[in-house]
Amino acid sequence: MHLPAPPSVEEIPVGDEKDGPYGIASGADGALWLTFVGSGRIARLAPGGGLRTYALDSPGCRPTVIAPGPDGALWFTRYGDHRIGRVTVDGDSTSFPLPTPDSGPFGITPGPDGALWFTEMHTDRVGRITVEGEATEFGLPGTAPGAYPSAITAGPDGALWFTLNQANAVGRITTSGDVTTYPLPTPGAAPVGITSDGTALWFTEIAAGRIGRISVDGAIEEFPLPDPAARPHAVVAAAPGDCWFTEWGGNRIGRVTAGGEITEYALPTPSSEPHGIALGPDGALWAALETGGVARIVP
Repeated sequence: MHLPAPPSVEEIPVGDEKDGPYGIASGADGALWLTFVGSGRIARLAPGGGLRTYALDSPGCRPTVIAPGPDGALWFTRYGDHRIGRVTVDGDSTSFPLPTPDSGPFGITPGPDGALWFTEMHTDRVGRITVEGEATEFGLPGTAPGAYPSAITAGPDGALWFTLNQANAVGRITTSGDVTTYPLPTPGAAPVGITSDGTALWFTEIAAGRIGRISVDGAIEEFPLPDPAARPHAVVAAAPGDCWFTEWGGNRIGRVTAGGEITEYALPTPSSEPHGIALGPDGALWAALETGGVARIVP
């Protein structure tokens, strides 16, 4: 069901069209944290207003996905120079090299074991990094080269779940490194974003225009969007059976319920390229708009 932009959708400028935010996460300090891929910067946005930006040590490091760490800092992938970054809530940043060169880290999430887990798109690996910066990598047995592991999240079963964009599958890895993969019913769906709602995993199928749901025992459901060309990208759970996602190609924010009911909200600015999405400390949904802003959506 298509709906016009309601009064509860607000856009806030934070950059420009050449360097808009890509990733977004809530920090332990009650603020939103953003990555600026194009300029190698991290930004802090207070929900009530006020933006601070912090330049990283390499303008070309391409900070991508960002997540809160168990140590109260924010952790992020540096896709451009193949490192994992860390920034404190005061803006002090460090980074850690990965064992495999040119690995292309992308997704990152806090794990149930007190470490951060991330994907390596170029090398078909999933990695684990401690808060001290010690990194370990795990291969994906049975997966053909070029699987492109993308987003990753902690599941309700104590394992990590991730999307395999070019293998058309969802993967599961235990904290000891055991891997299982689940092929998707729709060919060429190209899954990207993934989240846990506490009972199941939800993921986006960017090429098929669908939202998927997988139970911890591997049962998969797919829910088609009204616009097959919407290109759903990132997804976040607000509550069990209540997930929100960005439509990069449709310029909308969508919501899907446990029963597969889809609601979509148009963004005020045309072609704003929504990417990352997070549940904010204020209870609203916040989306990063690559053309230079963030959107705040009140459920």
